[in-house]
Formats: sequence, structure tokens, C-alpha cells
Amino acid sequence: MNRFVIAASLMLVCGAAEARTILFVGNSFTFGANSAARYYKPDTVSDLNGPGPTGKTTGGVPAFFAAFAKEAGLDYTVSLETVGGKGMDFHYAQKRELLDKPWDVVVMHGYSTLDIDHPGNPALLVSSAKQISDMFRAKNAKAEIWLDATWSRADQTYPAGKPWSGKPIQQMGIDVAAAYDLAAKTARVTGVVPVGLAWNRAIDTGVAGANPYAGIPAGKINLWSWDSYHASAYGYYLEALLVFGKVTGKDPLSLGDNESVAEDMGFSKPQTHALQQIAHDQLAASH
Repeated sequence: MNRFVIAASLMLVCGAAEARTILFVGNSFTFGANSAARYYKPDTVSDLNGPGPTGKTTGGVPAFFAAFAKEAGLDYTVSLETVGGKGMDFHYAQKRELLDKPWDVVVMHGYSTLDIDHPGNPALLVSSAKQISDMFRAKNAKAEIWLDATWSRADQTYPAGKPWSGKPIQQMGIDVAAAYDLAAKTARVTGVVPVGLAWNRAIDTGVAGANPYAGIPAGKINLWSWDSYHASAYGYYLEALLVFGKVTGKDPLSLGDNESVAEDMGFSKPQTHALQQIAHDQLAASH
């Protein structure tokens, strides 16, 4: 039997009596900045920081996950704590009273360049991941903790004078993935969600365009938003698919071409299928 099916069956048995709690900790890459994901169905998740300056609460990637889980017949209570431009060190130092609870599952990531002051240096990510993971385990020793390894930023690659200038677009994602693998070993977490590597796969297989500054070819997806930094709705959808697959053990392809989030975002069925296939393939390659 497929490992996705086995894991999901166990989840259904274990979760029948009570919803599993899942907490997302992150920044704009979790709350869905610059896309329709940001305020998607915020009533389906709990934003621990409350309404933002606009008076709205956030849906983002956690709301996408909540929709996937509901479609799959899984029962999760979904919460998020996000602050733009911040890493796990900030959340531990400034938001601990909101986070220090016995969550069943935690999904979290650091700043997109690993360290805002020292781009590409994994030291802060490694130390902060361990610190905050130890906090979560102190409240629930059985907590599943996942690190969400983020994507290559086109704005840090194509313009001159940037940390990844002159390198292939895939390189930043590779470097970030390596840093998260190191952090995962040090913090002894459950695993890493390979978001950046999935973006690379989408580019390498021709599903997505490689350079938004040169224009995205017809028929290809732009995973970035208008700033070539944050994700588009397509990029956040791919992120959520990978989290869904890792956390629940279910195959993203099981959601199908008529998946509701994709329909709400206005994706075509071929686009939806292609993104689910990329997630499936990356999860199969990364297990």
C-alpha cells in the first residue's frame, strides 16, 4: 500500500476523537504577501497576532493547508503566528507567550536569506531552530516539528550586486535547503519541507519560468509575485501542497484537478495538476 495512504489512514484513526493542532510560525512567506493567498478564508484559521493594520486577519498558506485537510477528511485546528521580515529568533524572543503551548504539529521557517545581516550564513537559522524546537518539545515531547525550507529569490539572483548574483536561479534554493538540513539535524526535528527544491523542480521541468525579469514564457507559471521576491498564489499553493504532503502523509495528487483552493485562485486544471505533480515528485525524491 502507498505510504501516503497508510499514513493518512493512521491519521484518520488517531484524529477521529479530537482535532490535531498545527501551528505555523513564519513571516510573509507564510502569510502570503503580495497575493490573493494573504486573506484567503481567514475564518478557517486562528491568527494568534490578531488583526493587522488593515483590520484583517491572515489566511495565507495555513488557510490553504486547512482547506486541503478538510478536503482530505482530516481534522486539524490551524493556527499561525507571523511577522514580516523576521526569523525564528524573533518569534522566540518576542512572541514566546503565544507560542509556548503543547502543539501537536509545528511548521516554521526563518528569514529568506537565512540571516538578514549575513545572507547565506546558516548559523542563526541553526541556533534559533534548536532554541525554539526545544521550547516546543518542553511542552509536548511528542510534537512533530517541521522546518519549511524556502525558495530562491529572483531579486537576489538576477540584479547585479546581490548575494546570489551570477549564479543559476536554483542555487539559492539549494543553499537554503542545505542550511535547513543542517538545522534539522542540530534541532532533531521531524523533518524538512523541501519547498525551494520543489520550486527548482518546477523550473527544471518547464512548469514554471526561471527569470521574471526576462518575462515568463507563455504557458509557464510565474511562481513569484510582482516583486520577484515573494511568491505568487501559484508559489504559495505549491508551498502548501508540500506542507500538506509532509504533515499528513497524503499524496498531493489525491486532492485532484478540481481542488477548491486552486479553483478559488483561478488556476486552470492543467496548472493545478502540474503543481500537484511537482509536489508529489519532490516529496517522493525527498523522503
